[in-house]
Amino acid sequence: MSVRYLFAAAVAALLGGFGLAAPAAAHVSAESADVGAYTLTTGRFWGTAAALVALVGVVLGGLALARSARSVGNNGKKGGMVALVAGLIGVVGGALNLAVADGGPGTGNGVVGGGMALLLGLIAVVLGRLVVTRSRRTS
Repeated sequence: MSVRYLFAAAVAALLGGFGLAAPAAAHVSAESADVGAYTLTTGRFWGTAAALVALVGVVLGGLALARSARSVGNNGKKGGMVALVAGLIGVVGGALNLAVADGGPGTGNGVVGGGMALLLGLIAVVLGRLVVTRSRRTS
């Protein structure tokens, strides 16, 4: 049993409620040689989910930054905090996905989604931090 799969099963068990420990354990025992381009594996699911959360953080951070630039006060502070948290979730999810992936793009491990989550999460964190800093400076 590989340490990566053991780590993935432990992370899935810690997150709980999602029922992903069983697919990770099943992946250890029966690794398939061919993964189709449209097959939704657990790695692809986690990478896509983390990328979508990070994308929501980027959109909310951009809207909050535009709102805080237009008016005086802390109109965008809540949006900035949500963008900051969503960006951190995206960064952690993408980094974990990339850490347990044992292949490159196209292998079904969610490497592309994890990379996008990492990039979009960092952008969301920067946008959220800008909004929070700007709202503290004006009040």
